[in-house]
Amino acid sequence: MKRRLLTISACGALAVAVAFLAAAGSQAQAPGAARYTADGKLEFPKDYRTWIYLSTGLDMSYLPLPASMMGHHMFDSVFVDPASYAAFQKTGTWPDGAVFVLEVRGAQDKGSINKSGQYQTTTVMGRETHVKDKRFASGWAFFPFGTGEGPAAALPQASDCNKCHEAHGAVDTTMVQFYPTLLPIAEAKKTFSAAYLAEEKAR
Repeated sequence: MKRRLLTISACGALAVAVAFLAAAGSQAQAPGAARYTADGKLEFPKDYRTWIYLSTGLDMSYLPLPASMMGHHMFDSVFVDPASYAAFQKTGTWPDGAVFVLEVRGAQDKGSINKSGQYQTTTVMGRETHVKDKRFASGWAFFPFGTGEGPAAALPQASDCNKCHEAHGAVDTTMVQFYPTLLPIAEAKKTFSAAYLAEEKAR
């Protein structure tokens, strides 16, 4: 009986050790939903449409556009991986490994029974990801995929996308000010950036 108890105890200790090693191996992988190729490119997150939907804008631009570029309408929708969304609900900020996908689709007004307004078409005009990852100097990086699904290289850290988000993002360089379900959480958790609060005060 004593030998049997020792055997059971040894098996229990082995199971704990295996579980610990598995957890450690999991943590060693790329954080969150981001998956990289051997040369550091981001793999396209093909399941992003099953992620958490944050918001959609129509014809949005952070810079004035010339009249010649206003010949068509566009919808831009933003999705974030579920684990990062859950973390934001608790903390009001984003965990390392958070991945956002911006999807731009064409807009159309004539079709089926529609008589007014615009609706999204099946035409994807471009996609871009915004990733929080400590491997980048600023802690964040943008990866433009265009209309393809091949691995994408990160934009330079001094890109216009990086600079704009760093200067104007409401929370941790992200445009939470345009995400209606997250804005109240950031306000309650007091995680707004100083730059955003200053802009709002001056607006």
